[in-house]
Amino acid sequence: QVQLVESGGGLVQAGGSLSLSCVASGGIFTDYNMGWFRQAPGKEREFAAAINWSGGVRKYADSVKGRFTISRDNAKNTVYLQMNSLKPEDTAVYYCAAVRMYYLSLTSSAYPYWGQGTQVIVSS
Repeated sequence: QVQLVESGGGLVQAGGSLSLSCVASGGIFTDYNMGWFRQAPGKEREFAAAINWSGGVRKYADSVKGRFTISRDNAKNTVYLQMNSLKPEDTAVYYCAAVRMYYLSLTSSAYPYWGQGTQVIVSS
């Protein structure tokens, strides 16, 4: 069973950038497709970005496309989310998730393994 630990959240002004990291342990990292999801106060958790086991396939929510970049370093068992041109509406707790699945899912219910989350606050 894989364990996930996120880091890199914080407070940033609108237009700024943050880079999130998620380190996986307890499993074979390349067995897993990885996703980043986020949950704003009073809202449901939503998909942000996902990457397949090799890094060759990436998918993004329309709301972050062109601003966020997901990547992974399989040698370091780490997945990243580079967030640029941040907006106040990007404020949320960001979660890293993992799933052993043939296709790249955008649905949170497909992911059985989750990190504890890291808070991102974007001030206007």
